[in-house]
Amino acid sequence: MASLNPKSNLRPRLACEIMLDRVIAARASDHSSRVEMFTTRQLPAGTIAPGLNAPNVLNAQALRTAISGALSAVGGKSRDITVVIPDAACRVLLLDFETLPTKLEETDPVIRFRLKKSLPFDVEQAAVSYEIKRAINSVRVVAAVSPRAIVEEYEAALRDLGYLPGVLLPSSLAALGIVEGQKPTLLLKVDSTNITIAAAENNELRLVRTLENPQGAGVTAAELAEGVLPSIVFFEDTFGARIEQIYLGGLLPIDEVGPLLHEHTGARVQELTPDITSDQNLGGDTIPPSAMAGIAGALLG
Repeated sequence: MASLNPKSNLRPRLACEIMLDRVIAARASDHSSRVEMFTTRQLPAGTIAPGLNAPNVLNAQALRTAISGALSAVGGKSRDITVVIPDAACRVLLLDFETLPTKLEETDPVIRFRLKKSLPFDVEQAAVSYEIKRAINSVRVVAAVSPRAIVEEYEAALRDLGYLPGVLLPSSLAALGIVEGQKPTLLLKVDSTNITIAAAENNELRLVRTLENPQGAGVTAAELAEGVLPSIVFFEDTFGARIEQIYLGGLLPIDEVGPLLHEHTGARVQELTPDITSDQNLGGDTIPPSAMAGIAGALLG
């Protein structure tokens, strides 16, 4: 993973998000901060199985066909691309240090050593990307980690088609690119395998947790609220600040879970929807607005 920062001016203007059921390809405008066009292609059931301990791409030909169809519609001559992968295929962790070497060759072993106890796979065989925030007497590292073999599965699908995947991000981290996180903010993103909770304040990631979602699309508002409230309590106790706004994305029924979360927190609850209209959709498939959050954040963050 070549980049981690969800807010970067060095991103390619082309992005592709690989989801469990579809591929989304989008291009950002060269002249303004907006998504210029996008399109989607459906994936046959069983094409990918996101995870950390087994192959993810089960039908490589079907994945390449979907990516090729989507990117040929929006890509033009561009070959540099940001790839957004499912949250289940990557682990994001926050690490605190008193000090950390400044030289890359010294920093990397220290970070990998700290990661070793927190991962269900061999960190020495992993792709690791991280962002370092230094302050007086403290250093915070945001690290994204995935087994190298799994990263290569996703990247190979692009490289086989002639694209250069220089940036690879998990979906929720990408979505943070369109979140204004100056005041205490929570992002809650749900897919058929995982529930991802991320909290930010002063435009810095403060907390990130990924929980299993055994109920899949059948998860209820009460189950979601029960799962996320301990993380909210932890954030507020640790940082002495109340969550003021909550963004929901993915499979969440906002009309059901929104009132529950507002009742427990008092926070403003809204769907995470980028400023994208149907006029920018080059395909015929209609998708939930919040499903565009990851790819929009990857392009515009």
